[in-house]
Amino acid sequence: MSSNTGKRVAVVTGAGRATGIGYEVCRQLAKAGMTVVLTGREAASVEERARELRAEGLDVRGQPLDVTDGSSIAALSAFLVEAFGRVDVLVNNAAATSVYGENPSTASLDQARAAMDTTLFGAWRVTQALVPLLKKGEHPRVVNVSSGAGSHGDPLFGLTTKNAMGPAYAVAKAALNALTVAFANELRDAKVLVNAVCPGFTATFSGGEAMGARPVSEGAASVVWGVMIADDGPTGGFFRDGKPLPW
Repeated sequence: MSSNTGKRVAVVTGAGRATGIGYEVCRQLAKAGMTVVLTGREAASVEERARELRAEGLDVRGQPLDVTDGSSIAALSAFLVEAFGRVDVLVNNAAATSVYGENPSTASLDQARAAMDTTLFGAWRVTQALVPLLKKGEHPRVVNVSSGAGSHGDPLFGLTTKNAMGPAYAVAKAALNALTVAFANELRDAKVLVNAVCPGFTATFSGGEAMGARPVSEGAASVVWGVMIADDGPTGGFFRDGKPLPW
């Protein structure tokens, strides 16, 4: 087993899309000097993304991970134990969306359940599995990638606004915020800081910037802030660009 003590080890879920926030988070963490384990559901995409980042001179390893599959999570955990013996950073980025424009009275509950299974329970499963390794980490951090859609205070996409984000997505992100607080309370004495971070309205889709979405690099930087906070920094909070958000 290699402990790789010279670098912090970061695991990022849901990072297999070239245009996604998770992929850019991997790039920024690796540029900050970390060994990054880039994960996603499709093994071929994961390895391609990891290879692209290694071509930039970055220390990135690809590992397949389906956050809805316990055996897949167990395989990742076994890899991390064998390769590093610890985890210093976990970024729970994997998420599922809901149908744009749907209403709660007519929404498909099967689709809502699937969104919850990935966004909420996926983060819950992965965090549970990696807590023992995080407790062995150096300056351990858990960052749950949330959304203003799960906030009562976001003026554009929040729970109290009339928007088309879809209730399944919003409810799952609100629940993820609550889970963040629960894990932060449990892991406080272990010095594992757990926070939720909103990347903001980010151009992860074609035409996004024309709609006013900010570049993916900026959204990812909001997430990376949650990794880089000092040991005496906040835990159990919800932030965007380093500033607290109400939820």
